Amino acid sequence: MTARRWHTVPVPSLAVVSLAERPELTDAFWSVPGDWPEFMLQDPVSATRYGDAVDRHPDLHLVLLEDDEPVGRLHAVPVRWPGPDALPVRGWDWALEQGVDDPPAELTAVSLIEARLAPQHRSRGLSRVLLAAARERCARAGVVDLLAPVRPAAKAAEPTTPFAEYVHRQRPDGLPADPWIRVHARAGGVLAGVAPLSMTIPGTLAQWRAWTGLALDTDGPQVVPGALVPVHVDTAQDHAVYVEPNVWVHHRLG
Repeated sequence: MTARRWHTVPVPSLAVVSLAERPELTDAFWSVPGDWPEFMLQDPVSATRYGDAVDRHPDLHLVLLEDDEPVGRLHAVPVRWPGPDALPVRGWDWALEQGVDDPPAELTAVSLIEARLAPQHRSRGLSRVLLAAARERCARAGVVDLLAPVRPAAKAAEPTTPFAEYVHRQRPDGLPADPWIRVHARAGGVLAGVAPLSMTIPGTLAQWRAWTGLALDTDGPQVVPGALVPVHVDTAQDHAVYVEPNVWVHHRLG
């Protein structure tokens, strides 16, 4: 009888570390690729504060390593907890301004800014790993309220659907229909309201044409690939403005 040979399949080793713990990973942190539309990189608030947020709060910026290779990253900043009934309508932009311009003296609340996975590592449940690490670290630091102005990227498939209608859709099992909101719900997050002015991206028509490759020569709302809602075009004034809504998700940690 021939002896059976068993082949060992290597199991990837995952680790989440902060830039405070591993500052030498800062370049690797920034190198994690994304696939955001070009126009999403033009938000004036992000352009002037994103890098500063990383420099000022390395403990809140996480790198997901698989076999010591960076496959994901998470940005977060400290904010003042406004209370569940007063969450700012300017979501993302408000959180970055709070975290960089006027961070609170005490770490009483934290807002997530972005969780990113390299495209080839998506659909593996790694977003849950990043979110769980953020929750655990914040709780350990004494943070009670963790917020997130969530960008439900799948909304771009139906940009003319009212945003509030979209984010409140549920599956038959009661979980949110949107995949990214569902990740938060499974982790314990609760929808706390819409941030209708979460990010505002203005530009000349020449800029918007360069960002999108579209003619944008008709006045009014225009559907742009990757945008969650239509972009507003004004040919007479030579500008277009995208105002992106996000949805606030609240994680109560204590």
